[in-house]
This record gives sequence, C-alpha cells and structure tokens, in this order.
Amino acid sequence: MIEEDLVKEIDDVVVRFSGDSGDGMQLAGNLFSNISATEGNDISTFPDYPADIRAPQGSLTGVSGFQVHIGSNKVYTPGDKCDVLVAMNPAALKTQYKYCKPQSVIIIDTDSFTKRDLEKAQFQLGNPFSELGIKNEVIEVAITTMCKECLKDSGLDNKSILRTKNMFALGLVCWLYHRDIKIGEKILRDKFAKKPEIAEANIEVMYAGYQFGANTHASVSLGYRVPCKAQKAVGKYMDINGNKATAYGLIAAAEKAGLELYLGSYPITPATDILHELAKHKSLGIKTVQCEDEIAGCASAVGAAFAGALAVTTTSGPGICLKSEAMNLAVITELPLVIIDVQRGGPSTGLPTKSEQTDLLQALYGRNGESPMPVIAATSPTDCFDSAYMACKIALEHMTPVVFLSDAYIANGSSSWKLPDLNDWPSICPPFVTPDMASYWTPFLRNYDTGVRYWAKPGTENFMHRIGGLEKSSETGAISTEPENHHHMTLLRAEKIVKIADTLPLLEVEGDAEADLLIVGFGGTYGHLHSAMDILNIRGEKVALAHFRFINPLPKNTEEVLRKYKKIVVAEQNMGQFAGYLRMKIEGLHLHQFNQVKGQPFVVQELVEAFTKILEE
Repeated sequence: MIEEDLVKEIDDVVVRFSGDSGDGMQLAGNLFSNISATEGNDISTFPDYPADIRAPQGSLTGVSGFQVHIGSNKVYTPGDKCDVLVAMNPAALKTQYKYCKPQSVIIIDTDSFTKRDLEKAQFQLGNPFSELGIKNEVIEVAITTMCKECLKDSGLDNKSILRTKNMFALGLVCWLYHRDIKIGEKILRDKFAKKPEIAEANIEVMYAGYQFGANTHASVSLGYRVPCKAQKAVGKYMDINGNKATAYGLIAAAEKAGLELYLGSYPITPATDILHELAKHKSLGIKTVQCEDEIAGCASAVGAAFAGALAVTTTSGPGICLKSEAMNLAVITELPLVIIDVQRGGPSTGLPTKSEQTDLLQALYGRNGESPMPVIAATSPTDCFDSAYMACKIALEHMTPVVFLSDAYIANGSSSWKLPDLNDWPSICPPFVTPDMASYWTPFLRNYDTGVRYWAKPGTENFMHRIGGLEKSSETGAISTEPENHHHMTLLRAEKIVKIADTLPLLEVEGDAEADLLIVGFGGTYGHLHSAMDILNIRGEKVALAHFRFINPLPKNTEEVLRKYKKIVVAEQNMGQFAGYLRMKIEGLHLHQFNQVKGQPFVVQELVEAFTKILEE
C-alpha cells in the first residue's frame, strides 16, 4: 500500500497516450478523461489523429495521439507539453517525444521495441533513447507479455488479447495519479455490455496495470493526486466533445422551437460524428439523410426549410465549396438554414484530421452576388451546444441561413459539461404567418422593425405560394428583373442581417480593464488565448482578451471596445482573415497579428513570447 502522506498533491497534470492507430489510444485517453471528470476534475482533451486511413503498422505516419489535461481548478487547454507520455512503440516515441517536458515520465511497451520495430520508425543506432537524447525517467514495461499472461485462460484469441494493451497502460497511469479505477470498470462494462467477455478481459488487464504500478513503485515518486478544488454548480455533468455538443444544441433548439429537425449531410472528416449522433435520436422525430454528395445534402435541407423544418447541413471546408450554390438559394429565398462547417486543414484535401481557422472568409463571402449571411464561431467543446442553439435561433427568427463555424480541435476535443435545463434557455419564436394576414400577405411581406419576412409553411390554408432562385418583387413575390427592385431587395436582405446585432450580447473584455495590450481572437482558440492572458497578468503585465463568437454581424459595441486600446493583437490560425475583416469594418484600426497555420492548436508559451514582444515595442 502507498502511504497517503507520501503522495504528492499537484494542481494539474497532462498525459499523452500514443501508439498505432489500432492500439486504442483514443479509447484509453477518453477513459482517463471520463474517470477524472467523474472525480470532479476539470478536463480539456486533444485527440490527435493521423491523416492516413490505416498507415502500415509501426510507421511514423500512423501514430495516433490523445492528450488530456486534468486540473484542480479550471483548465482552458490540453496543455502545451505532457507530464506523462505513453509510447506504445518506437514510432510513437519518435514522433511524440517533442511534446514531453524535461521532467516527463515516459512509459513504453518493451515488447514493441524490437530491432524490426526500431527500423520501421527509422532509428539508426538501435538505441532510441540515446538517438533522441532522452534523459527523462523511462518506465520500461513488457506490456504485451503481461497482457498475454493475464488473459492466457480467458479463451480469447491472440488478436483480441493484444487489443487490451491500451488498458494496461491506462491502469498504470490511473495508479500513478490515484484515479478511482472502479469508475473505469463501470465505463467498460457499459461500453461492452453486449460483449461481456471483452469487457471482463479489458477490466482484468486494466487492474493488472494498476497493480503493476502499486507492486513495483514504477515511478521515482510514490504517486500523485490532483484534488478537486473548483466550486462547480450543482447538477449533472458529463464529458462531452464538440461534435456531440453541437448535435445536442440542434436537438434542444428544435424542441424549443416546436419543429422537426432535419439533417441533410454527406460524410466528411471531421464533421461526420454530428450525423452519427443525430441518427441515434429518431425517437425525437429527427430525420437524418446521408445524401449522395454535398450538393444534395444542402439542397435537400433547403427543401426541408421550405417545408417548415429546422433544417441543418453539416460539412467541412471542401464541402462548403460544393454547398455554396444551395446556400445562396437559401439567401435569396430567405429560408432558415444552419450550415455547420467543422474546419480542417486545407486547401483541397489538405490536412483532413487537423485543425485550422482558414474558412472564415469563405463563410463570410464565398458565394456569388451580394449574399450576406450571419456567421457564428464556437469557442470550446462545450460552447458548441450554446453556439449551435444560437445559430438555430437566429436562423429561425430572422429567416436566414446561418454559418456555424467549429473546427477539428474543439469538435474532437472534450470538456466537462453541465447538462442544461432547457427552461433556462431563451425561447425560439419563428415569424409564422397568422390567419388574419391572409388577405394582404405576399411571400416577401416583412416585419417593419426587424426586416424579416413572414414564414408560411406549405399547406397552410390561404397561403399558397412559390419561391425560388430568381429575384422576386418585394411587393408581390412574383419574378422581377426590374433594376430598382433588385437594388431594393439587395438592401433589404443586407439590412436584415445588420439588425440581428440588436439581439446579440455585447462584446465582453476579460482580464485587466486598463490593459496595455488587448488580445483578440475568435472561435476555438479561446482557451489558449485566455491561458496566455492569465500568464502575462500573473507576471504583472496588463493584458486583456476580447474573444468573438458572433462575427457577422459583429456585436454592436465592437468598435467602441477596440478603439479603447493602444495595442491590439489579433491571433488566429490562418494568415490574417479576421484581422483583415476587422480593418474593413472599422476604418483606421491598427492591429498587430499572430498567425499560424500548422494544423495544431496554439502553443501557449509561443503566444506569451509573441505578446511580450509586442508589449515591449
């Protein structure tokens, strides 16, 4: 037994699991995250998938990683570097060692470090540790051998036994950080409820990893504990990733609006999980259609919107290119449609499993003609619920297509999320026609104050109508090619979007109210920028953060806020799209820029160094 007074309490820890795509590193990382969240810790995760569908076993391009940051208090990012690296083979060690801190513990499966394994990972000297200059503590464990010995009487075949290696590593890490392994046991039984023999095998191996640590004191230390210090609101919590939170936000909006939810989609990384999740909930009246291509997915959603549904289409950047014509059809017909773009590395196929913010200008302007469209960018995995709900509310109440921007980092990453009470959420009230309007209604009759046209569902008595892609008369709804009418309709569609700002929350500034430097960002970079601000403020620098969720229209006080600061730096994962957009919207605004397009989340330390230089100028 480990003596309690010898266990070190720490505020946070970062663990990175890595191995072949078939080694189950995502599952091990997810389980460790869920165990920690259940114990009350705040968490932030980063699944780092390889781009190859199935690279050769042991190859450098086939390494799959999962990083999780658990903390006593609020954590905003998965961490720049890890305290523990689990490297299941030489390729994982070679590609992932760069994420280690100097004092990190490295756990390896010695059975996977044979001469052939080393050659696959392109090691030259036969000693990977000396070749990489590793001076960290390395825990060498014959994981494969121990799994075989543990399950020799289980009746499972060799392939099934080898698939449990990830659970041995998980058990060892759970011992090192005093996680309640019984939570993991329950999760595994639930996950493999239909295959109890697989569940029991994984549980047995997980306990074997835990006992290995306890019996051998596999670390220089006798273990660590990350206590829960944060005061969380009372309620039920779950570990949720951004794609699932997005799906739940759509479901909640449909329930609140009293409409059926329709999703027209075509599978594409990293957005497909939204389709998978919604397809599980047919009992709620949700209709999901996997169409033959992106064009059909969006066009069918436009049809569903005309029919009176809450219509959604999901994709990533390449799919937005294909959907643009149908998106424009929703603009000119003024139908409510939510277009979800889970951004990934581009252009073209680019980096399909990596994350960028490079679709912003495409979302704002990537269509023909004058086609203004609201754009919302989710800021975290849990905020995907909030932002998806708000995208639906804006689309339905303002009769417009809305682009919802997520990205691969927050879509696949997860955080601890408090299940909401829908009674606390704002109502969603689409502008349906009323019977008394029948005598004077036309398809583009508008509310005087909001500029929003009234919505008549097909089949509503006395409201038969047609709409389409040709320009219509603002008075009659009939096709019109009159120059003055087209100019007038163009202005009406633009003014309707501008007026949405009246319903949006004002831009808030976090940090030092009298800051010398204002950090500006949007979307999924929030956690990293907030962490950089916190570090600089602790050092005595006066820094604040203004992070945007609503991009078009911008919050009404945007110019007022930005003109208060002498130095502003816009940090984004593209080459300056948001900075350029702000300069276009606010004349004479001087902005510094921090731009990276690496397919990886920001590194907080790099942000701190860059912002410090700007402060010193």
